[in-house]
Amino acid sequence: MADADVATRAPESDAAEDSNASPAAGASGASDPSSAAAGDAAAGPKLCDDCVTDRPTRFELAADGQLPTGEFRKLGDVDAYVAKPKDYPHVSARLLLLLTGGTGMLSTNNQIQADMYAAEGFVVVMPDLFGGDVAPNSAAVEEEQANRDHGGGGGSFLDLFKIKAAETVKTFMIDMWLARHTEAKVLPLLHRVLDAARDEFADAVSTGNGIYAVGYCFGGRYVLLLAGDKKTAAEAVQTPGGGASETNADVDPETLEAGLVPKKGPLIKAGVLAHATLVSPDDFQGLQAPISMVCVENDPLFPDAVRTAGEDYLSEHNVEHEVQVYPGVPHGFAVVGDYADESIKVAQATAFEQMLKWLKAH
Repeated sequence: MADADVATRAPESDAAEDSNASPAAGASGASDPSSAAAGDAAAGPKLCDDCVTDRPTRFELAADGQLPTGEFRKLGDVDAYVAKPKDYPHVSARLLLLLTGGTGMLSTNNQIQADMYAAEGFVVVMPDLFGGDVAPNSAAVEEEQANRDHGGGGGSFLDLFKIKAAETVKTFMIDMWLARHTEAKVLPLLHRVLDAARDEFADAVSTGNGIYAVGYCFGGRYVLLLAGDKKTAAEAVQTPGGGASETNADVDPETLEAGLVPKKGPLIKAGVLAHATLVSPDDFQGLQAPISMVCVENDPLFPDAVRTAGEDYLSEHNVEHEVQVYPGVPHGFAVVGDYADESIKVAQATAFEQMLKWLKAH
């Protein structure tokens, strides 16, 4: 296991600045680190601005104005962006499932990210995890902040009230969005995509002897779920006696009616996740496929207590894994996008190389 920090330095994430004031994970008096980690994850923020808002890309800012080159199509009746190596299928390639953050499949940043993996020899399938319903972004809060700054000084009480109100509205909207995109809805969608991709790109699956997966932010948790064999909420809807279990409320009735109950895993050969969100220690249970993790130092969206609980499980169960923690970078830094700070740009490139190296090594 590689556990060395990457030597990059940059200002702390402004997106996570306020959240870092919350109590530290694993406070004194917690008798069960896993329980404490789960509690901290549940109580803390769920998505930050970097999860829901695209940054300008260096490609868009460059003189050549490079644009995404993949294609949109359906796989398993799910919309997807598919990027392929230049000479495919005349050259062999491996199949990679790319799971996005809240900005979704139509994000130019995510499409360029998929193209980057395709250029390295992968047929990349990036499904629309949200049915076109991408996460609410932070435009309202930024507009209020700009209005206050334009007026000079510290702003009036009314200005501050408006900003806080906008932040509250955004938080509520994101909570509602998360309630629409639960594990019971996303996992069956991924199974349909995987089944269709196995058929259509059978040569790529054969070349890699399986399917690889990479996930950013929201998508990171689903890499863990696909890499394990833990019973999912949708599989546990009935008790042995035939009665409804406590997980019934989390399952989409249409999913069950359509017979789209998720299958047992692991369904991927190896996986990588970058600055994952919504992860709990329980998500590591049953994990079997090799996993690499790109993590942000002091990340309230992926607390240290959750990460270390996961590392402990993987070590105890002899699951091959590596973890690299990047200091001084914002959550979401590994997704392609332009930063003014050169050290963040370097960290972004380093993270991509880490993820690529892991995939190619497996």
